[in-house]
Amino acid sequence: MSVEDGGMPGLGRPRQARWTLMLLLSTAMYGAHAPLLALCHVDGRVPFRPSSAVLLTELTKLLLCAFSLLVGWQAWPQRSPPWRQAAPFALSALLYGANNNLVIYLQRYMDPSTYQVLSNLKIGSTALFYCLCLRHRLSARQGLALLLLMIAGACYAAGGLQDPRNTLPGPPPAAAASPVPLHITPLGLLLLILYCLISGLSSVYTELLMKRQRLPLALQNLFLYTFGVLLNLGLHAGGGPGPGLLEGFSGWAALVVLSQALNGLLMSAVMKHGSSITRLFVVSCSLVVNAVLSAALLRVQLTAAFFLATLLIGLAVRLYYGSR
Repeated sequence: MSVEDGGMPGLGRPRQARWTLMLLLSTAMYGAHAPLLALCHVDGRVPFRPSSAVLLTELTKLLLCAFSLLVGWQAWPQRSPPWRQAAPFALSALLYGANNNLVIYLQRYMDPSTYQVLSNLKIGSTALFYCLCLRHRLSARQGLALLLLMIAGACYAAGGLQDPRNTLPGPPPAAAASPVPLHITPLGLLLLILYCLISGLSSVYTELLMKRQRLPLALQNLFLYTFGVLLNLGLHAGGGPGPGLLEGFSGWAALVVLSQALNGLLMSAVMKHGSSITRLFVVSCSLVVNAVLSAALLRVQLTAAFFLATLLIGLAVRLYYGSR
C-alpha cells in the first residue's frame, strides 16, 4: 500500500503509529497558527514586523537541523556530500519566498474574503503538478476527493466562523461600519492564478527534489533553510524602516515562531516520505483545529458553513484514503 492509498509501504505498526502522530501534530500546529497569532495582537494589531517572524522561523528551522546533525539524530553521509546538491534548493526557497510576498500584494487587488475563497484553487494546481511532474495518476475517486477539499475550504472561508461581538482583532470600528465590498480586479485575478501555480509548483518541486536525492532529510533541510534565511534576511533588510528584529515579541509570538518552525520540519518529512497531496489534506484538516481553537480562545461562534466544511473534509479523506 502506498502513501496515497492511505499507508506507508513496509511500515510496521509502531512506525505507522509514529507517522500518524506526526500528521496529527502537524495538523494541530497548522490549525493553531491563526489563533496564536491573534493572541499576539496589541490594540488590534500585530506589534512586530511579519518579516521578523518569518526570518526567525527560518532561522529556528536551520538551527534545529544543524543541531540534529551535530548530535547524531540523523546520520551524516559516509562520504562528504557533493555541495552542488544544495543549489537546487535555492529555487525552492525562491518559490516559497515569492508566494509569501504574493499573499501580501494580492490584498491590494481583492477583498480578504474573495482571496480566502479563491486561494483554494491551489489544491487543484498542486494536484496538476503532482500528476505532471511526478507522473502519478489520480483516479476519478481521488479527483473527486480533492474537489471536495476545495469546496470545503471555500465554505469555511465564506463564513465558517462568526464574531457577533466584534471581539476579534480587525479594522477599527469606523472601518468596520463600512465593510469592504466583495471585489477582484483583472490584475488581482491574474496574480491569484500565479499564486496558486507557484504554490503547487513549489510543493511538488520540493517533494521531487527531496525524494531524488539520497541524502539525510536534516541535511536537505539544512540546504533549504540556509537559502530561506538568506532570502528572508534580504527581504527584511529591504523592507524599509520599522520595528527591530525582536521588537514587539512576546511569549505568544515566540510560541508562534517555534510552532511554525517545528511544523516546517514535520512538513519536510511529509514531503520526503509522503507526498504533496498528503500535505494538502493536513492543511485542510487544520481548518477544523483552527475553528475549534478560535471558538475556545477567541469566543467566536461556529456556523453552519463550518460544519458543512468539516463534513466535506471528512468525506474527502474517506474517498481518497478509504478502502477501494
